[in-house]
Amino acid sequence: MTATAKEGKNVERAAQKRAMQFVLLLGVISLLADATYEGGRSIAGPYLAVLGASATTVGLVAGFGELVGYGLRLVSGYVSDRTGKYWSITFLGYAVNLVAVPLLALAGHWEIAALLMVLERTGKAIRTPARDAMLSHATAEVGRGWGFGLHEAMDQIGAMLGPLIVAAVFYIRGSYRTGFAVLLAPALLALGVLVVARRRYPRPRDLESTVTQVTTRGFQRRFWLYLAAVALIAAGYADFPLIAFHLQKVSSVRAVWIPVFYAVAMGVDALAALLFGRLFDRTGTSATAVAAVLSAPFAIFAFARGFVPALVGVVLWGVGMGAQESIMRAAVADMVPADRRGAAYGVFNAGYGVAWFAGSALMGALYDVSIPALMTFSVLAQLASLPLLLTARKKAE
Repeated sequence: MTATAKEGKNVERAAQKRAMQFVLLLGVISLLADATYEGGRSIAGPYLAVLGASATTVGLVAGFGELVGYGLRLVSGYVSDRTGKYWSITFLGYAVNLVAVPLLALAGHWEIAALLMVLERTGKAIRTPARDAMLSHATAEVGRGWGFGLHEAMDQIGAMLGPLIVAAVFYIRGSYRTGFAVLLAPALLALGVLVVARRRYPRPRDLESTVTQVTTRGFQRRFWLYLAAVALIAAGYADFPLIAFHLQKVSSVRAVWIPVFYAVAMGVDALAALLFGRLFDRTGTSATAVAAVLSAPFAIFAFARGFVPALVGVVLWGVGMGAQESIMRAAVADMVPADRRGAAYGVFNAGYGVAWFAGSALMGALYDVSIPALMTFSVLAQLASLPLLLTARKKAE
């Protein structure tokens, strides 16, 4: 190896190391952030009830929060691209997202708690497109799939830790207010690490040495085909609360096992994100099709009766979630111009969220009419994404 070639290799390794450090920093932030708001979300419903809200109100607040959380990403993604202030928008979003959770400890009325819950989702909507755009620059050096997969895995570790922290508070006879107050610690840590990341990497775009050339000013037809495919997958995916409702209603498992099943799903999610991340770097969007095929039957098992089928269904559900939160985001970065990734992630997340909301509402209605009909819709909606995914792949070849 010549001196020039050796020097080039060293430069490349240094760039990859720096990019990986950035991915890990964002991963730590997401871990701490998820511990905060997933911990809060694990007791938000019962807390509203304690404050006097009805079951209908709880459902409406949760649904409206998710709708706002995805819909606003259209705006935040567009603004982040227009202004170029990715860090500022990310910090604002995390601040609103995280501070709203411990403030729930001070809510004396359900109306105030409901407002804070919607604000938490609003903060997540503000920061997600800008953060994903910055993350996409680093993943160009370490592998799109692996970078987004590693980030999702760390994210889900936080999603497991948060509810466990709250459970520990209740174990030592703490109250709902104490549970929310304790979550101030990971919230402040997340904001602190965010400040460090901002200082160390003021221009994340510089991490991407080779920018994918996309000639069109708008979004390619490939992007829209891909979004349509992902929307079908999202529409066929049931919210875990609906699965938990079924498990408790038919007594497939004891109530105490339901949070354990959720923890299992989050663990599978983290592992699946890493595995599919590696597969994505080798096969591209074909990895998304593989994930869709593997997770498509989850409803058949999850909405059956019995402990073992329920566990199988939850595991398959976790596999699909791991792919949806990692490689589905990774693919977007190579489909749009670098200076429009914020807007692209905004459109992508909004489309995904609306499809998820519509599909979940339909499956909730189908559950009251016919569980086999729910199973059929879930499976067919996900499998219907395959022709679109394959077409999107061909467009890239």
